[in-house]
Amino acid sequence: MLVLTRSANQSVMIGNDIVVTVLEVRGDQIRLGIQAPREVSIQREELFAAMQQANRSAASPTPESMRALGAYQPPRPPAD
Repeated sequence: MLVLTRSANQSVMIGNDIVVTVLEVRGDQIRLGIQAPREVSIQREELFAAMQQANRSAASPTPESMRALGAYQPPRPPAD
């Protein structure tokens, strides 16, 4: 991890097209401004982790749904 010291109104470049600027320092909180291309997704870490967990939960079948799927009998096509 790179650790930098910045004051209010100072910035850090990430790559060629992302600028992170310290807007305000107030006690133990800071306000950041982030300029990035629209195609770059920017999320707070705790929201990103929550979305990943929700996606994993949604993609993981419950035991009940697996039993129901195992008991499913598709309809037979009509005989010719």
